[in-house]
Amino acid sequence: MTFFKTSLFAALFTTSAFVIHPALAAENFGKTYQPVAPVGQTQTQVVYYRDASNASGGAAHIYVDNEFHDALLPGGFTTFCLAPGKHNLGAYQNDAPEYRGKEQGYNVEMSGGQTYFVRVSHTLNAVPEARTREQAEKDLAGLREQTHVLSRASSVEACKNLAPQYKDYTLSGDVMFRFGQSSEKGVSAQGHQAVKDLVTTIKRENVELKQIQVIGHTDAIGSDRSNYALGLKRAQTVRTMLAENGLPARLMSASSVGSSEPVVNDCAASSKKALIACNAPNRRVVVRVSGDQDVSAQAQK
Repeated sequence: MTFFKTSLFAALFTTSAFVIHPALAAENFGKTYQPVAPVGQTQTQVVYYRDASNASGGAAHIYVDNEFHDALLPGGFTTFCLAPGKHNLGAYQNDAPEYRGKEQGYNVEMSGGQTYFVRVSHTLNAVPEARTREQAEKDLAGLREQTHVLSRASSVEACKNLAPQYKDYTLSGDVMFRFGQSSEKGVSAQGHQAVKDLVTTIKRENVELKQIQVIGHTDAIGSDRSNYALGLKRAQTVRTMLAENGLPARLMSASSVGSSEPVVNDCAASSKKALIACNAPNRRVVVRVSGDQDVSAQAQK
């Protein structure tokens, strides 16, 4: 994707109508990023994000075709769709009262059926950075959807995502790791065998691998922050083990949803031991494989 600057920026203002106080930031985010499904030829899809390290200045105002769409805080992303064709995108900070995105921006020709990943530049009001899916999804791990404002961009459409073409394989967290552990050093012999068996299955069932997402899930014992971190470390460990056993590392990403997607919800146990046992199904690592499946291999199962 190629961006073209349409005009030079004038001096920036230091106030913004959409700046969010850090204490309120947590209320303005939705679910953590998960890889987006494709769209059909009648739409083009954009994932616009601001990584957590890009924390200087106020909210980054995202404009689409010179109309306000969202205000991204550090660690936030927005996903939207447009009709294929030429569009104008821009990200501006501290731009009140002129709101320069209404008149300026960067033109890009966007094709139907494509998903474009765009990062807010660390250089204030510089050209938005086009990223490959592989680059972007490393940046997007742990980022959360921005939800605190409504889009005013009239060209933005609801995405009509196609049914995702993937298959989930689940590794039991208790088979892989001791309670609360996440490193490969602590993986049991049974866990190592489970990974080897999974790699064999994935290779047998897929004639071509396109993408592998390793997603860590935890139980709700402990804080949201610690659960997210534990889920991510476990996913990263499994990703490493899958690569060591022959799956291509370049196709794999690791992410965490913490305890936000439980299988079991009603664990009202009388003791910690019983609570841990009840939550066992929630402790898992899901390996989501996108690829062209071998129908004959599936039929032989």
